[in-house]
Amino acid sequence: MNDPELDELAGSESDRRTAERRKWLVSVQFEGGDATGIAQTADISLGGLYLTTDAELAQGTEIFLKLEVGGRQTGIEGTVAYADKGRGLGVRFKGLSEEAETVLKTQLGLD
Repeated sequence: MNDPELDELAGSESDRRTAERRKWLVSVQFEGGDATGIAQTADISLGGLYLTTDAELAQGTEIFLKLEVGGRQTGIEGTVAYADKGRGLGVRFKGLSEEAETVLKTQLGLD
């Protein structure tokens, strides 16, 4: 059964993302399932991001991200939307706080 919210970040021939993505490299600490680590973002939007990591987390796994945005540590909850085994994870943000949204908008030039 497909979940339209998870499909939003899933890679496919037709790009179904509704939020504008930007290339942005930043280190991210993450915790989810049985994995913890540090990864790099490849791109990011107000809806989610892509983490370059070899960590294996299943689609639907809850994940907590900690990244430095605008000189401040920002914590963001998310869900693994898709896993690209050995390469990375697509993460959909969940319950983005007003503060995190404001900081991301500023960093992405969307304010």
